[in-house]
Order: sequence, then structure tokens, then C-alpha cells
Amino acid sequence: MGLPRRAVDAAELRKSLKPLLEKRRRARINESLSQLKGLILPLLGRESSCYSKLEKADILEMTVRFLQELPASPCPAAAPTPSDSYREGYSACLARLSLVLPACRVLEPAVSARLLEHLWRTAAGATPDGGRAADSGCSPLQTRRPASPGPSQPAPPRGSGLWRPW
Repeated sequence: MGLPRRAVDAAELRKSLKPLLEKRRRARINESLSQLKGLILPLLGRESSCYSKLEKADILEMTVRFLQELPASPCPAAAPTPSDSYREGYSACLARLSLVLPACRVLEPAVSARLLEHLWRTAAGATPDGGRAADSGCSPLQTRRPASPGPSQPAPPRGSGLWRPW
């Protein structure tokens, strides 16, 4: 005679659920628009209390206009990483040390020159954890330890790779 009982039940279920699903969808849209309004108004320098009753289209238009007026910013991949920031700071400190160390005459000029040469060589691969980008085995404490004003120690053979003044 008609459709099987299961098909009728499924159709009735869809029919009864459709308004509920639509209500939830609209609630999600309205909530998102409300959040968007709360985010965009301060960015535009407008007070939320003056714009308490904005239409949904107005909120979307304001957001689109704001995003179009943003200056073209570099992609996030081009933004400096903490590691880049660390290297810049390390290089700035090293530049300052290059001026101060020879002037204070705490070390013999030859030892001071070799120390600065080593620090500049390692500056390119320095990381926030004190190591190199690959693995130098050098810890932050080793690079920050002050040199003793006593007699200079003999330098290790050139082939050893890493020279330390202490």
C-alpha cells in the first residue's frame, strides 16, 4: 500500500529534526557574528555600546572592509622565530663585547682576539639553549663564564674543533 514502516519512521524523524537542526545552525551563526562584532569594533576604534544593534550584514561588511584595509603583512613563515631573535641578541652582545674586551685589557690581546674569533664563528649557529643549530656540545654556562685574569692557558691543537679559553 505505501512505504514500509521503516522508511516512514525515518522520513518523520528527518521532518521533526529539521527545525531543531536549523535552530542550532542559526544559533551558531548568531554566536559567531556576536563574537566577530566584539572583536572587530575595538579594532576599528569604535565603542561596542554605540553599536549594540548592528545587522548581521553590517558586521560582515565592517569585517571585510577592515581586512581589505590591512597592510599586506608577510606570511607567518617569514616572521622572526624565537631562535632568530636569540641570534640577533647574541650578535648584538658579541658586537658590544668586541668593543669592551680589548679596551678593558683583562686578557692578553692574543687571547682576547682568539676568544672573539671563536665567539663570532659560533654566533651564526647559536640557539637559545646555548648549542648550535646542529650540535656543538657547548652549553650556555660555558659561553658566559668569565675568563680568569691569571696566566693564559695554552691553546689546544688546531684540529680539536672547539677552543675554550678556560
